[in-house]
Amino acid sequence: MRTKTMLAAAVSAALLTGATAPAALSQTAAPAAEWRTIAPENLLIIDTAKGRIVIELDPRVAPQSVERVRTLADRGFYDGLKFHRVIEGFMAQTGDPLGTGEGSSELPDVPGEFSFRRGRADGFAATGPGNSGSAQMGLMGSMPVETQPDAQMMVTADFKVAAIGLFCPGVVGMARANDPNSANSQFYIMTGPNASLNGTYTPFGRVLAGLDAVKALKPGVRAENGRVTDPDVMTRVRTAAALPAGQRPTARVMVSAGPAFAARIAEARTALGDRFTVCDVQPPAEVTGG
Repeated sequence: MRTKTMLAAAVSAALLTGATAPAALSQTAAPAAEWRTIAPENLLIIDTAKGRIVIELDPRVAPQSVERVRTLADRGFYDGLKFHRVIEGFMAQTGDPLGTGEGSSELPDVPGEFSFRRGRADGFAATGPGNSGSAQMGLMGSMPVETQPDAQMMVTADFKVAAIGLFCPGVVGMARANDPNSANSQFYIMTGPNASLNGTYTPFGRVLAGLDAVKALKPGVRAENGRVTDPDVMTRVRTAAALPAGQRPTARVMVSAGPAFAARIAEARTALGDRFTVCDVQPPAEVTGG
C-alpha cells in the first residue's frame, strides 16, 4: 500500500466484506492474573482531532516493522502527517511526508514480514480451523493469527510453528509498493476485515482503543482509490515510553489464552453461529491516564 495504486482485488473484497459482531458481549469478569500490562515501548499513541488512537505494537509478529514505527514516532516524524487515503469499511492510510502516497522517510526500506514463528510461551487461543490442513485461527495477544497447532512444536527444531497475522478490523499494517520489501514509513489501520492481504502485507499491531476515531476520519473518493481532499492529520504520534510521565497512558489487555477470554469466544460463537470468524473477537483492553 505505499503505493501509487492499491491492489484492486483487495479494495473490492474490503468493500464487500464486513465483520458482524454480536450486539453485546457480556463483560466477563477476570482476575488480575488474566490481564497483562503493555510495555510502554509497545504502546503507540496517535492523537487526532477525531480522538486518540491507542495501538499495541507486537514485535513478535514483525520486529523490524515495529522498530521502524517506534523510531519514526519518537523522532516526531509522523507529527502533522495526513491520512491521505481512506476507504470506508477497509482502512485509513498515513505516514507519507508528501501526503500523496509516494513519500517515505530517509531510512532504508523494511523487508516484508509476512509470517513469523510462534512458540508455546507466546500463548494462543484457538477460535476455529484455518484454511488448510491442521492450521488453526485464533488470537495471540491482541493479534488475530493463523498458525499450526501447538502439537506441531514437538517435531520442529526450534520448538516453534509457522504463523501469519490476519487483517481484521483494528489491525495495523505496513504499506508498500509492488515490491514486497518496499515498506518504509507508511502504514494503515484496518476498519474492516480483508483476507486478501493476509500473508502478502505486514501486520505489526492492533488498535486497543480509538477505532471509532479511525472510522470517523474523512473518507476519500473510492473512484480515486481513496484519495482524500483536505484530509485529517495525526497531530502527535509517540510511543508511551517517549512521553513525559504525566502524559503517559497505560494499558492492560485480557490474556487471550485465559479462561475469561475463552468464555467470550464461546459467547460470540454461539451468538453468530456459522457467521463467526476470528475477526469477531478481540481481548478487552483498558487504557488509563495520559
